[in-house]
Amino acid sequence: MSAVVTLGEAMAVLAADRPGPLASGSSLRLGFAGAEATVAIGVSRLGHPASWTGRVGADSAGTMIIDTLRGENVDVTRARVDDTAPTALMLRERRTTDHTRVSYYRRGFAGSRLTPEDIDAELIARARVLHVTGITPALGDGPRAAVRHAVDLARAAGVTVSLDLNYRARLWTREEAAAELAYLSSRADVVFAGPDEASLVVPEADPAAMARALLDLGPREAVLKLGSCGAVAATRSDEAVQDIVPVTPVDPIGAGDAFVAGYLAGLLDGAPLPGRLLLAATCGAFAVAAPGDWEGLPRRGELDLLQGEDVTR
Repeated sequence: MSAVVTLGEAMAVLAADRPGPLASGSSLRLGFAGAEATVAIGVSRLGHPASWTGRVGADSAGTMIIDTLRGENVDVTRARVDDTAPTALMLRERRTTDHTRVSYYRRGFAGSRLTPEDIDAELIARARVLHVTGITPALGDGPRAAVRHAVDLARAAGVTVSLDLNYRARLWTREEAAAELAYLSSRADVVFAGPDEASLVVPEADPAAMARALLDLGPREAVLKLGSCGAVAATRSDEAVQDIVPVTPVDPIGAGDAFVAGYLAGLLDGAPLPGRLLLAATCGAFAVAAPGDWEGLPRRGELDLLQGEDVTR
């Protein structure tokens, strides 16, 4: 049984090793990325079983993704290998030391062919948390229907629904995103967002006010990820603020998903709101202190490497 069930797109990543424009002979590092897959890995490394549902192509990239997830103890038995479409690709260029430029090759690829038929109702019903993001419904009608179907199944089974708004401007307009994300927020129990993402569905500008306004849409917990300014969270009876856990940043990619993984692990641990936020911030710090989307995610026994206090409570 998986404590956390996720679904979404995972894609191969070719990332430049050093700053500068891509040119013939440039050195690229092969990996993979996907918000939901990163959360699954993060939760698994913290000791809670996790499952990922999605589609990859019948190609070497798809095999690499499935094998890596399996090696991270993520259940991939519900993942599908689509022999009619290739695995999606992300090309990540470090144009300067401070600026990363990303190109996506995903429309019509395997990950965008997710459908409600790919969703395992029994797997969701036996989970404690279903985690979805705003990326998947932006990929097309099939993925959007799959997310809605999964959320409906979770709610019917009394499973906690976690939603990270994760707005991607290249995939849909703000107007399209606002309508769908407002609907999903009304069906979720825990909602994560950055300030710009939250502004799609609530009018407030202050992060704490945004969190409280998100609660008015229906969830019981709302968490604002503020990057270098930390985070703020609100429930109907409590609020908490969390500063960043200081590290020397190496790569900011994946920090938000690492944060979500830590928060959900804290929720599964039964930690109070401040403890959940501290664990989330710690996981985010580990993520930015190492290259890659998920490679730096911590294991339970490593959490005290960044600070002396116990972040597991």
